[in-house]
Formats: sequence, structure tokens, C-alpha cells
Amino acid sequence: MSKKDNGSSVILAYLNEKNRPFSAQDVFCNLQKQHGLGKTAVVRAMELLAQEGKIKEKTYGKQKIYFADQSQFSDVSESDVKQMDAQISSLSDEARQLAHSCRQLDAELKELNSSLTTEEASSQIQQLEGECSGYRARLEKIKSASNHVTPEEKEKVYKERDVYVKEWKKRKRLASDMMSAILEGYPKSKREFLDEVGVETDEDCKVVFPQT
Repeated sequence: MSKKDNGSSVILAYLNEKNRPFSAQDVFCNLQKQHGLGKTAVVRAMELLAQEGKIKEKTYGKQKIYFADQSQFSDVSESDVKQMDAQISSLSDEARQLAHSCRQLDAELKELNSSLTTEEASSQIQQLEGECSGYRARLEKIKSASNHVTPEEKEKVYKERDVYVKEWKKRKRLASDMMSAILEGYPKSKREFLDEVGVETDEDCKVVFPQT
């Protein structure tokens, strides 16, 4: 491309090759990277080509559209159009099939990448077998123990625990009521009162009532 034609030859060749409508912005975006054309130069070159009759120009509202002069191309027969339509349809089907194959291969690749290798699978099997062996030994030890707790003994323990928990709650409520009465005439805060008398609450010891 010479400096004299300011990109006109490149733009003319491009429009003739593509043979479809373009705006000046489209041509600038498509050619600037490869040929280093500026937008102003592209607009001027396309206007000049249109004035010279080398390309055609149509105005739609505020936008101008440029396209190749169709008189330079030979007429296309109806049979040629049908042949090209058939070729386009065939290529479109082939593209869809290739896209489907690519998706399948991509899915297979992801599945393979997420699968364990033979070495990893063997190592995991050995680890699981070791864990199973440890669980079996533990189970046998439990079965062979002579100090099993009977259901009756378990029930007795739970009942005794319920009695103690109820008593615990009762005494805590009484202590809370007494402390509230004292604090009504106490000049300091509740925390200072507890520190002064040396009382630790369940909350201080992070103790909570067991669920019954």
C-alpha cells in the first residue's frame, strides 16, 4: 500500500473480496490491525472511492453503507444459486456435527481429567483397606468386651441424669432470684458483685444444660 492511495486499494480489494455491505466503522475495525489504517483515512478513502464510482454508497438515516460495484461481477444463474445454497446447507450440517463432536470430546476430556490414575486408585484402595481393617479390629474388641451396658442400666443412668438436671435448673433459678433481689440495693454492677462474693456462673465456666 502506497502513501498516495491512503489505503484506497486495500479497502477496494477488501470490499470486492467480501462483496457485502459495510460501514466505514466496520472497515476500520476489520483492517486497522493488519494494515494500520486510521479511521479518518478510512472514511475519506471510502468517500473518494464512491465518488470515483469504484464502490457504491447508500445512506440510511445518518449512516452510510458501502459495497462493491455489482456490475463488475458476472450474473449468477438460478442453478448456481441453488448449488451454492446446497453447499452452504451441507457445510452448515458439517459444522454442527463438528461442534457436537467437540462438545463430546471436551466432556470426555473433563471426565478423564477428574478420574483417578491407576497409581492413585491403588493407593486409595490400600488406604481404605487399612481403615476397614482398623474398624474390624475395633468392632471385634467391642464385641469381646465383658462390660457392656444393658438397656436397663442405660435407662437408669438417663433417668438419674434427668433428676440432677432438673435440680440444677431449680437451684440456678433460685440463685438468680436471690441475686436479683440483692442487686436492687447494690450500688455496683452485677459483674462486680459476682467478683466480690467470688461466684462463678455457668456462663463463666462455659457450661450449658445437657439436652434431655
